[in-house]
Amino acid sequence: MTAATVSASRLRPLRVLVPGTGARFRGGGLLAELEFAELASATVPVEVVTYRERQPDHPFLDDLLQAPPDDAYLWVVSWGFDVPKLLRRLRGRPVVYHAHSSGYGFRLPAGVPVIAVSHHTLAHWGALAARSPLYCVPNPIEERWQDRGLTRDIDVLVQARKSSDYLLQRLVPALREVGVRVEVQSGWVDDLTELFNRARIYTYDSADYWLGRGVTEGFGLPPLEAIACGCTVFSSLNHALADYLVPGETAYQLGAGSLEADVERIRAVLAGELPGFDNRALVARYRPAVIREQLTRVLAEVNRDWDRWGSGALPLAQPQPRRLRWQQRWQRLRRRLGH
Repeated sequence: MTAATVSASRLRPLRVLVPGTGARFRGGGLLAELEFAELASATVPVEVVTYRERQPDHPFLDDLLQAPPDDAYLWVVSWGFDVPKLLRRLRGRPVVYHAHSSGYGFRLPAGVPVIAVSHHTLAHWGALAARSPLYCVPNPIEERWQDRGLTRDIDVLVQARKSSDYLLQRLVPALREVGVRVEVQSGWVDDLTELFNRARIYTYDSADYWLGRGVTEGFGLPPLEAIACGCTVFSSLNHALADYLVPGETAYQLGAGSLEADVERIRAVLAGELPGFDNRALVARYRPAVIREQLTRVLAEVNRDWDRWGSGALPLAQPQPRRLRWQQRWQRLRRRLGH
């Protein structure tokens, strides 16, 4: 099914909900959702709607909800801890959950479709919302993330944000002690492409950060962006990072057993004794044209889901863990009693 074919069918305009677009909410999650809105706008009309912070260039949710519920729009919710409240407020309207991280502790009502950004998040909802329509559309890698052929005068690039104490306080000093040129970048950077193009190796170690927060790495764009810019990546493999980081095939594991092992392998890559990886085919799978095609197809499916329910079809009930546990215990007891 091509994008042209799908765009000619009945697709509801999107209203993509974010808490705000100002500095207070600036971060990877907001950027990813705004990029999702931009990607979808090639297929359907899209409005970015704020719900915590009023802003002059976007409609505000409270104002839009003054109108009676109808099925004219498809509402997109994504902001982890806010999702249950937003779903309650949007009851009676077509809605889809654009799922980044997992682990927020809520369950989805029957019939709410999920568009996961990774296989890890897809598997999470495949277990907890097994009777919901489930889809997977990864985040795209824009064309600006590419190898520019610059001089690579940084041996190892480290971003302080989300990095573990192990990386910052043990590995970085150990690498500098043996003469490795390490640059630690801190603070917000609007465009990392130059830094990625100047670095030979990029390190990313977010496992501790997300473990402390109790939620998961939703996609992990920075390692894939670094790969697209020609870096060899050493990374943790937590959560969605395992979607595309395969040790020894697309990247190297960071924190692989001992500090000495990490130092030895990083120095070997810098010396050309261990190979980098040809990841052109990997990056190509995440380019906007490819992801846009996937998103267009999925939006058509989600709209058909809501058309069915609007025509009287009943969404399947979600499995209830407590009831299932008691049912399985009762079955085991009956077997022991010979029934």
